[in-house]
Amino acid sequence: MNKLVAVIGGCAVVAFGATTVAITQQQMQPALTVSSGEMSVGATSTQETPPTTPEIAVAQPAIHAGSSDG
Repeated sequence: MNKLVAVIGGCAVVAFGATTVAITQQQMQPALTVSSGEMSVGATSTQETPPTTPEIAVAQPAIHAGSSDG
């Protein structure tokens, strides 16, 4: 029983050590931040004024329920 407890404790120590190394390496990497003074719009985007009225005034369904078109 004591050997099992010792193995479990050893595994816990190794796991904590691996976690510490992973966190330390992550913090050592420099953060890459790209910033410019203003927002840029991509070359493929277009800006246009939306229409003031919709293209279709009232929607009309092509098929009505209960109709016997067939």
